[in-house]
Amino acid sequence: MIGISQLGKSYGGRSLFRNASFQLNAGARYGLVGANGSGKTTFLKIVAGDEPATDGSVAIPSGARVGVLRQDRFLDDDELTLHVTMAGDTDVWSALQERNRIIDGDGDANRLAELEHVIANAGGYTLEARATEILEGLGIPIASHRMRLGTLSGGFKLRVLLAQVLVSGPDALFLDEPTNHLDILSIAWLEKFLVAYRGAALVISHDQRFLDTIATHILDVDYDTITPYVGSYSAFTVEKAEARQRKEAGVARAEKIIADKRAFVDRFGAKATKAKQAQSRLKQIEKIEVEELQNTSRRAPLFRFVQERPSGRDVLEIEALSKAYDSKAVLRDVSLTVRRGEKVAVIGPNGLGKSTLLKIIVGSLAADRGGVRLGHETHVGYFAQNHHELLENEKMTALEYVWEACPSEPTTYVRGQLGRMLFSGQDVDKRIGALSGGEAARLIFARLAVRKPNVLVLDEPTNHLDLEAIAALAEGLRAFEGTLLFVSHDRWFVSKLATRIVEIRADGLLDFPGTYAEYIERAGDDHLDVAAVAARAASSRGKSAPPPAQTSWDEQKKERNRLQALPARRDKTLALVERAETRRAEIAALYSDSEFYLKTKNDDIARLEREDAELVKNITTWIAEWEEIERELAARS
Repeated sequence: MIGISQLGKSYGGRSLFRNASFQLNAGARYGLVGANGSGKTTFLKIVAGDEPATDGSVAIPSGARVGVLRQDRFLDDDELTLHVTMAGDTDVWSALQERNRIIDGDGDANRLAELEHVIANAGGYTLEARATEILEGLGIPIASHRMRLGTLSGGFKLRVLLAQVLVSGPDALFLDEPTNHLDILSIAWLEKFLVAYRGAALVISHDQRFLDTIATHILDVDYDTITPYVGSYSAFTVEKAEARQRKEAGVARAEKIIADKRAFVDRFGAKATKAKQAQSRLKQIEKIEVEELQNTSRRAPLFRFVQERPSGRDVLEIEALSKAYDSKAVLRDVSLTVRRGEKVAVIGPNGLGKSTLLKIIVGSLAADRGGVRLGHETHVGYFAQNHHELLENEKMTALEYVWEACPSEPTTYVRGQLGRMLFSGQDVDKRIGALSGGEAARLIFARLAVRKPNVLVLDEPTNHLDLEAIAALAEGLRAFEGTLLFVSHDRWFVSKLATRIVEIRADGLLDFPGTYAEYIERAGDDHLDVAAVAARAASSRGKSAPPPAQTSWDEQKKERNRLQALPARRDKTLALVERAETRRAEIAALYSDSEFYLKTKNDDIARLEREDAELVKNITTWIAEWEEIERELAARS
């Protein structure tokens, strides 16, 4: 579908990739992987038409619609969330807006029939329902859909950006880190969406499990080019390693043959009886081609955390801590004690207060009730999920930022620390505002290292790090002799580090003293397993809560009657949906009459518009109710 031919990109004397040639086909999903700074996002921008290539070409069929997730795209906070999402289908949204202006008396009435044709052919009458479904799938509650976008958090705004791209129904999807700011259930929904997607999908992600689920191919940005592989990410890593080993073995064999022939020439070249054979071997050497193996662009930082001095035995005590945002309580009567040397993983679904708990612990947020007490000689280092919380002065250089934390140290020491985090040469003079997400994360870790804390509090530390850096961070934290308290959705990362699991649930805190594998074995409940969580959530939505122990006989009778009435409610709800759909079809038929707008008064047109909008709203509500009933009936069958 999309042809990539001899594509190359360079900046000055630095080449990101060259001679990349392959095709992106409909129905295939391509995971784009490589080290941070290797050119993944640049390649995506070139294919999307946002940036020119240095060499080669990209061929996209005429008329093909392309959807691109641009996380720096401007959003209007005053617009309704639903309308921002619907605007992703630009042609339909534009036609709907123009039609509404004409109906309101502002525009050429002769355009109405043409606009109705555009809207009907492009599925415009289902746009609102599609936008609603996608927003809900990405974890944005329906109550927020008709509220201003400005009422959502930054993370939820990024979800709206993703919804805006998906709703357009493009022929090709280009997504740069789409799972950022998604919780486990939203990731599960996105995985299902992409697996069912019929176009060509190009996805940048550092989440190995996500890539293993969705990718049918891997595009590897390395060795100064982009190499396609068939299969999942796990299959790609094996195949790439084996291919490299074969090349290295081939080079070694060729070099050994050359060395043996060269040794014969050196030994017998001066002897008349062997001169002819020596000359023959020289000619053979000239014909042997030894492949020049390029160095990989994969680089791993060196994370080393050394505490200035150990803390006391009791590092942290939390007692009856509670926190709410307006009317929403996220933490209720949380009590926890952490002791020196523990590595505590805080897990749980989004929205239950994991980040809030860490912010209260480090003192950047006040609790509503309860208290936090740090133990004797504790020195805390904090990594925030949002880098901007820790990188306020964007004009400061990387060197200045780290040096500020250890002003008595010489510049050579600071440069050495930055070198471990892959900042070398002129990189140390980069302004904070110009750093990529991965560079910013590594810079914060460099500053943490020079401060030498004995307690590390890390909120989603693997965000923006590439796979090599994630593995290196896990190794560095395993060697850390102090205390670690961290939040992560990365099951691999948690399993490598945790000696204790604290799961925040809607019904309270589950504190398990053991590794993640032991926690799963005992609890039988893998919170970070996408499929398991999605199945559990679907099941729980279909089951009503068991009656309390003190439930009266009357209340139990009411519950039995309610359950017995479910089939009748389901049939009634379906009948309402069918009637509403029939009425919408009748209205659409009126619109398709070429003389409708000439014979119909504006007031009557406006009335039909309002009726149609109300029908769409009701259908969405009834379908949601029907699905809820079906889930409950299925759970009890």
